[in-house]
Amino acid sequence: MLTQICNEADDIEVVGTAGDPLIARDKIKALNPDVLTLDVEMPRMDGLTFLRNLMRLRPMPVVMISTLTEKGAEVTLEALALGAVDFVAKPKVDVSQGLKAYADEIVGKIRMAAQAKVKALETPKAQAITRQPEGSAHTVMKKHFKTTHKIVALGSSTGGTEAVKQLVRTLPRTAPAIVIAQHLPLAFSASFAKHVNDATEMAVALAEDGQPILPGHVYIAPGDRHFLVARDGARYMCRLDDGPPVNRHKPSVEVLFRSVAQNVGGNAIGVMLTGMGADGAKAMVEMRDAGAVNIVQDEASSVVWGMPGEAFRLGAAHHVLSLDKIAEKILVLAE
Repeated sequence: MLTQICNEADDIEVVGTAGDPLIARDKIKALNPDVLTLDVEMPRMDGLTFLRNLMRLRPMPVVMISTLTEKGAEVTLEALALGAVDFVAKPKVDVSQGLKAYADEIVGKIRMAAQAKVKALETPKAQAITRQPEGSAHTVMKKHFKTTHKIVALGSSTGGTEAVKQLVRTLPRTAPAIVIAQHLPLAFSASFAKHVNDATEMAVALAEDGQPILPGHVYIAPGDRHFLVARDGARYMCRLDDGPPVNRHKPSVEVLFRSVAQNVGGNAIGVMLTGMGADGAKAMVEMRDAGAVNIVQDEASSVVWGMPGEAFRLGAAHHVLSLDKIAEKILVLAE
């Protein structure tokens, strides 16, 4: 079925298929494909082990075929950490029907993957995250932040799950609040929040409707709702909306950024990370016009320079920085 979907696209040719990773390994050597699609569930060798070896020895763009389950989410996020470019989630229905329904997404992500930047897998250095006790953290926050405080509004898509983790890794518990719209299905949202929480001193959770937005916290849009920032007097609050997709996405970066432009204005710092398409770029211009300072990830460090590239072309960016420089700039702007 996947072969049929790909062959129906004029610009994609399926040069080979394999029933298990060991056969795939030999065919990759012989056929030298531009993109590999890989199911997380494979016989003889699991998909993650194969991907780990592939990205170490022969890095190439990989699109994972995943399942919309908690286990599928964990495996897929690990695959993205290992270097997979993106994934396509199979819905909880008959597999063939699911792939037919997702044909446009599959073809689009294969096209995108062919243009993506891929790096060899490196062994990450261990980093201990030392969390401050809640009491001391709140004491520090009260000392350094006013009631109406800075908010970082962040949008990301392809490559964003790893980019977000890298960005927050060096931020202290006293950093300004971060609100995030990352393109992910609902089944993956909780796992993503946990992965981000494990990477930072900040407190990370899925956003809840009516929840106050506080410094030192990261709020992530759940995968089936739009995420907006509302204002109640001097306080900022999370709002979730079940409206239709915007720019084909729900959550949409456009919706988040527009609410920030309207309700946060000059207290906002906008950040656009790696991602396919243009979701959020126009609203980032609105943020700039409202007084926010905006940062976009540069092309060299992005997996796909779609969303940040469009924001740059529209004139939304004050700063264009590599991913490893963005956290430092956020802290400077928050002073």
